[in-house]
Amino acid sequence: FQKHEFFVDMTCEGCSNAVTRVLQKLGGVQFDIDLPNKKVCIDSEHNVDTLLETLKKTGKNASYLGEKSAQ
Repeated sequence: FQKHEFFVDMTCEGCSNAVTRVLQKLGGVQFDIDLPNKKVCIDSEHNVDTLLETLKKTGKNASYLGEKSAQ
């Protein structure tokens, strides 16, 4: 799987919970949420467009930051 990093304009726990909800609903994803830096790192077979659309369902401003090389 490719790791993708996204910016999501999260300001609180509620925001990160919303991100968690939409991603779990999508399924087939493993993810880490970095609330202080407003980043979501997603490990998934879904393409970037699908992931971005899913993140936008939270109503937050979201954008794709790029691929994260697996360290």
